[in-house]
Amino acid sequence: MLSIDLRGKRALVAGVADDAGYGFAIAKALAQAEATVCTGTWPPALNIFLNLLERGKINAARKLSDGSLLEFEKIYPLDAAYDTLADAPEDIRTNKRYKDVGDFSVEGLRQRLVQDLGDKPLDIVVHSLANGPEVKKPLLETSRPGYLAAVSVSAYSLVSMVARLGPLMRPGGAFISLTYMASERVVPGYGGGMSSAKAALESDTRTLAYEAGRKYGLRVNTISAGPLASRAASAIGGIDKMVKYYTANAPLPQELGADEVAMAAAFLLSPLASGITGSTIYVDKGYHTMGMAVGGGAGLGE
Repeated sequence: MLSIDLRGKRALVAGVADDAGYGFAIAKALAQAEATVCTGTWPPALNIFLNLLERGKINAARKLSDGSLLEFEKIYPLDAAYDTLADAPEDIRTNKRYKDVGDFSVEGLRQRLVQDLGDKPLDIVVHSLANGPEVKKPLLETSRPGYLAAVSVSAYSLVSMVARLGPLMRPGGAFISLTYMASERVVPGYGGGMSSAKAALESDTRTLAYEAGRKYGLRVNTISAGPLASRAASAIGGIDKMVKYYTANAPLPQELGADEVAMAAAFLLSPLASGITGSTIYVDKGYHTMGMAVGGGAGLGE
């Protein structure tokens, strides 16, 4: 039987803060394939996430097929807006949600991984990070700082992570990120420069695949996932409407599950996908193939 076997592999999933998003689902799928999983969590959400784990509030979501629970080997603070701690403004470093967590930068994460787990601790890195402070604003109303913040956290952070974590990867290592179709088509309401950030993320995936492939022997891919009504996505506004529209118009008219994206990610991060790199893989029930609406108020029957 052909199966995904990640025994002996260690994964870092950056961007897990609860049990509702794609990052958590991917972490669970990797653990199901018997990988060891670490995570990087945004400092303002870190204590909340630790409390959810300690109090068993998300135990049902953590349950694996053998009855055991998804465990995180290490949980690190990570704000990928900052390459080094010195890059963080004073008001961030002294903020009560940041000041006691140590070095929360990408470089700080690199140093902690080496200190805790050795010089070559990683096989897999998942970039499940995105933030657009003005995401609800149309592009024409987006400020320069808002636009640059969206690109910085949602796209450049992948570049920073590959540059700093690439040398920590063992042979056959792989990176994956999460993108969205707004990178190539207009999605009203997905503003604040986030569509530009996703386009940059996809372009960078191709270039990083070449550069990290030649330099470190690593693969870099991204998944263009359909919308998910997660807590993070609620910041966009109208996420439920987006989910219903996709469901009505996709070739497979079903709501996309986080586990479906997670299984595709586990495949892409496994040796089974050793020949795939620099690719944008669509996991959206086929919605990206459509050139005309067939439901959702389009006035057309099936």
